[in-house]
Amino acid sequence: MVSILGELQVGDSGRVKAFRNAGAVYRRKLLAMGLTPGVQFTVCRVAPMGDPIQLQIRGFQLSIRRDEAAVVEVSRI
Repeated sequence: MVSILGELQVGDSGRVKAFRNAGAVYRRKLLAMGLTPGVQFTVCRVAPMGDPIQLQIRGFQLSIRRDEAAVVEVSRI
């Protein structure tokens, strides 16, 4: 099932599938942060107001804003 990263809840795991409606510069920024297609992650925390989202990815914690997460398509594991 394909979802958007920003829609996942704490404890959900997934795999990055693609980026939608992301310009080349923005896509490179996401790739540089480690969000490459195929990488697995787990949602660790979501701030009280829903922004940012903290992910466990590649052995480190990554915080990403909800608007950044809105362009990342994921499949749940």
